[in-house]
Amino acid sequence: MRSEILTRYAEQRLPRYTSYPTAPHFSEMVDARTYRRWLSQVPADAEASLYLHIPFCRSMCWYCGCHTTITRHDGPVLDYLDAMRREIAAVSSALAHPLGVGHVHFGGGTPTLLRPEDFLTLMDLLRDRFRLRPDAEVAVEIDPRTLTPAMTAALGAAGVTRASLGVQSFDPTVQRAINRIQSFEQTAEVTNGLRAAGVGGINFDLIYGLPHQTVASCLDTVARCLELRPDRFAVFGYAYVPGFKPHQRKIDETVLPAAAERHAQAEAIAEALGAAGYRRIGLDHFAHPDDPMSRASDARTLHRNFQGYTTDRGDLLLGFGASAIGRLPQGYVQNAVVLGSYAKRIQAGELATIKGFALSEDDRLRAELIERIMCDFSVDLGAVCARHGRDAASFVADLPGLDQLVTDGVAMLEGGSIRVPESARPLVRAVAACFDAHLPVPGRRHAPAV
Repeated sequence: MRSEILTRYAEQRLPRYTSYPTAPHFSEMVDARTYRRWLSQVPADAEASLYLHIPFCRSMCWYCGCHTTITRHDGPVLDYLDAMRREIAAVSSALAHPLGVGHVHFGGGTPTLLRPEDFLTLMDLLRDRFRLRPDAEVAVEIDPRTLTPAMTAALGAAGVTRASLGVQSFDPTVQRAINRIQSFEQTAEVTNGLRAAGVGGINFDLIYGLPHQTVASCLDTVARCLELRPDRFAVFGYAYVPGFKPHQRKIDETVLPAAAERHAQAEAIAEALGAAGYRRIGLDHFAHPDDPMSRASDARTLHRNFQGYTTDRGDLLLGFGASAIGRLPQGYVQNAVVLGSYAKRIQAGELATIKGFALSEDDRLRAELIERIMCDFSVDLGAVCARHGRDAASFVADLPGLDQLVTDGVAMLEGGSIRVPESARPLVRAVAACFDAHLPVPGRRHAPAV
């Protein structure tokens, strides 16, 4: 692909499309009463996924884009956990029937800041309120710098099946620039400890486009990671959004890599992981060929949600905790973001939902098109439009920017399908954006396309 085309699209700021519509479009028209009504309408045979947000860390990583609070003490965490238990009881009580659950994900922040006994009790509550499948995936995000041996043992005892370890970069210069000092030895000790405790799936998260980062430093980080043989990698481009996350202003914008360098870093990481036997899954994940994610990709049953690419095929996602987002057949819901507001609502016996989005049939059509192009790099427009009662020819004729994408070689029209050629796959979000009827979102809220 010509460099000028790559640069033009790569500098666009676009959603990561972990949902459609994306969270900036949620409104107060969907509230706690709406959520309670939607919960009561969930059929008994639906399968749910659960997301539990633990928004606490011991220190702030300056690159972070998550909703999190820094605390050195356990008191705020314990108070929050009490509110979360009440929320789980309230949401499960609003359902007409106990739901089966195939996936549980603890995100953060740093979920493993919970005390081991509290994590075990929380898992017992989930099993009491929902019907967790015997083969349910239970995943936890981990900061290797703070994980204790006691918590490692608790994760194994609780039946955790997958751990995602934040690595980002092993380059000391980069680590100082992002306020995250984490040695290879710390990461190795945690990885080995989790495996010994029975946590069979290990994921590593890497970031490119960080301050002072180079292709060479990215490749050195990959080489060190490969010594530990993780099952999967997630490789994300850094999103510098200081207007949205003020702590990112501590990063010197002048030492961030430009678009061409970001692309070179991403492709160098992908090539190194491919050479090591990992398959590229979607835009930014890598897995062994026999991994469930690889099999889902081959079967075109891969999905995308707020945790990125997933094998989760649940009918709905129930989110617990401050800022947590849920997805039901009727639409999206999001809890209060501020911890005090979240706790106050729960203590008053209310659900914590403050905003959301009710899906129209047009939204459902576009959501399916975006998910398939993001997961498969191609989509059968005729088949998807037919499922939603739309004429594909007239729908395509109204897509803004598609003709230019085709002219530039970023997308290809083949019969009734749109395909992203291999050379343009890093720009797949630009193709997804042509289906997005809600763009643009003003400001620099989204990440660069590459």
